[in-house]
Parts: sequence; structure tokens; C-alpha cells
Amino acid sequence: MTIGKQEFSRRRKALMEMMEPNSIAILPSGRERTRSRDTDYFFRQDSDFYYLTGFTEPDAVLVLIPEREHGEFVLFCRDRDPEKEIWDGYRAGPEGAIVKYGADDAFPIDDIDEILSGLIEGRQRLYYAMGRDADFDKHVMDWVNRIRAKVRSGATPPGEFLDLDHILHDMRLYKSAAEIRLMEEAGRISAEAHIRAMRACKPGVYEYQLEAEIRHECAMQGAREQAYNPIVGGGKNACILHYVENTDKLKNGDLVLIDAGGEYQGYAADITRTFPVNGVFSKEQADIYRVVLRAQAAAMEKIVPGNHWNEPHDASVAAITQGLIDLGLLQGDLGDNIERETFKTFYMHRIGHWLGLDVHDVGDYKVGDEWRVLEPGMVMTVEPGIYISPDNEHVAKKWRGIGIRIEDDVLITKDGYRVLTDNAPRTIEEIEALMAQA
Repeated sequence: MTIGKQEFSRRRKALMEMMEPNSIAILPSGRERTRSRDTDYFFRQDSDFYYLTGFTEPDAVLVLIPEREHGEFVLFCRDRDPEKEIWDGYRAGPEGAIVKYGADDAFPIDDIDEILSGLIEGRQRLYYAMGRDADFDKHVMDWVNRIRAKVRSGATPPGEFLDLDHILHDMRLYKSAAEIRLMEEAGRISAEAHIRAMRACKPGVYEYQLEAEIRHECAMQGAREQAYNPIVGGGKNACILHYVENTDKLKNGDLVLIDAGGEYQGYAADITRTFPVNGVFSKEQADIYRVVLRAQAAAMEKIVPGNHWNEPHDASVAAITQGLIDLGLLQGDLGDNIERETFKTFYMHRIGHWLGLDVHDVGDYKVGDEWRVLEPGMVMTVEPGIYISPDNEHVAKKWRGIGIRIEDDVLITKDGYRVLTDNAPRTIEEIEALMAQA
């Protein structure tokens, strides 16, 4: 299961069709990053670069030149080097870039200064994501300035710089059938990892041990890397939205919140489940959990093509606020509490985000000043939560330190939505039954 060479070609063609006449686009790959001294982090390709090429090596540059006589897709990459490949692994080289990845032309990255300014020269418009990479920005300006220095000799530099991100990120927002299949697999694997963590959980286990269960299950099924640093927060740690230390021992009577998702063939899953360390929800925990679950259901009801991005969030706010009023954690009527945003003491984030090659995927949430309309092919997370600070003296002690979030990945379809992570237990009854079996 993977994205085929033809789909990468279709993406490039679609992008070039949206580019203005007589233009060129330049996009650098990701670079290896130092972890400490002479060790690097595991290399992960820049998402935009991967989306257009499928090329997984560092130190490369993609150039798209619509209607170029000798080929529109040009790739600069590391040359083959048998001695270095013995130490660091195989390289495609320019020949492999053409044969395996479909480049029309490919050159060694070391020759880019000599060649690229010639490809830019004569093009009226240059598409590039200026400001994302300061070092590469300097290279781009150097190539343009080389042309400007030759204007008196008849050279023509670009007269206009255009933001490549604007059109490219809008493309990435709509997932193809092949992308959806990969995201379904990422969701399935990650859901099974959450199930495994539930089965392994008991008082005395450390947060990092549940993280290890998640990572192991994902890796064994082909999702070798996590899409983001897993959150495993027991007890009051669940009230820290981005808690990643994962070092504490889980206690009997507490809940544990796990926010984790694997990355499969470049595509992210993002799931949160909250469950009791001992396998049984207390009354207060169950009361809050049901409010969050109702909020998620209310949000999903609003995920329909034609509705706008903020409607699911508004539905979750209404459900959570009413639930908190019913439990006595907020006072007054629903409308007044929503207007005064009293819910933000307990629910301070939004309902979700786009999902794809990045866990917080690209794509505008507003077009102009209006919320974006939901359309088939978009994938978003739906993740309401309630977090009652252990230091909140305005609520009864029995509620303090309870943190609950429920998160799933949702594909917008032509007539509604489909949950891609539905096989991870979500209801109180499902969770308790699974943990009882363990």
C-alpha cells in the first residue's frame, strides 16, 4: 500500500496548471538534523516535497518549469558515491531520480549553483515559500541576483515572487482515494495500539511503559515513527494539554489520557483515549466522560459538506457548557455562559485541526474573513475535552484533577462523514469490558 508514481505526477501537473504563465517553482527538501554531537535525528522528508515527488532523501531541490521544452520536472539530488553509501546507505542519484521518481531532468546537488540560475532566467514569476528556511532564502536570492547582474547583457530576472504555499497547501487539503487508504491504515494501526495500551494498563505501571506499548504496536505494523510525541498523562497530568514527560507511576483510582498516533507511509493518525487506570470509572469520572462523549457526537453531527469549519466547534461548546451546568461546575443559563466564555476554564482548545501528511496539516481555516466550508475529501480531527485543574478551588474537590479528551480522525464524505479510527473503544462500556478481559 503506497502512493504510485502516477499520482505524484498528477499532483505536479495540477500544481503547474495553477501557476501563472511563464513561471518557475522551487522547493527544497528536508535536511538532516543533529540530535547531539555527531548523531542525527531519524530523517523525515519535508511534507510538501514528499507530496510532489515521493523522494525520501535529504539535500535535494525540486524545480517545476511549466512548458519547458526539455521537461518540466527537474530534480537536484545527491550524486551516487559508493564509498559514502557503504557508511550511510544507498542513494538514488540523478539517474535514479529519473528512472524511479519520474524526473525529466536530474542533476547533482553540487552543480545547482551553475545550473539553477539558468533555469530561472527568462521566467517572469518565481514561486517559492520565502521565509520558511532562511538559509535557502539566501540561495534563492543569490541565484536571482546573478541574473540581475547580467541585465545589461540581456538577461531577464523574475519580476514577481509568488507564495508557493498558498496553492500547494490548498491542494493538500483534499485527499485522494490513495491517501485516504493510507490514512485508514494509519488509523487502524494506531487504534490497535491504543487497545494494547488499555490492556497493559494497571496501577503501578509507568506512563512511559504505556508509551512503549503504543510505539511497539505501531512499529510492528509498519508505522515505525509516531506522527508526534505521544502524550501519556495519568491523574492530574491529563490536565496539561501537551504533557510529554510521561515519567510518572499510574495510580489506582486515577484516569490516564493517551494522545498518540502512528505515521504510516508519511500519513498521520491522531487519536486520544482516556480510561481508568484500574479499569473502572468512578462516578465523577464517568459523569465528565459522558459530557465529553456527547460533545464529540454533537460536533460530528455538524460535519456535513456545506457546513463551515466552526460549526462542529460551536456544537461541542454548547454540549460541554450544558453538561458542566448540569453537573454544577458552572452556574446560570447556557446562552449567558457561552457569551461569557466561562467554559474556557475547562475547555480551552478548539474542536480539532486538519490531518494528513502533517498531524496539524496545512490548509486555511478561513477563506477571506469567512470560515471555510467543509468539502468531501478533507480530513479533520474531532477532539473535545474537559480539564479540571487540581488547583481549581471554585469546584468541589471530587472533580479536581480530572482531565478527559476523546479524539478521532474524521473524513468528510459527499453525504456526511466517516470515522477512520472507529475501532478504538470509545464508550465507557466498551472500555471497561476491554480492560476487564485483560
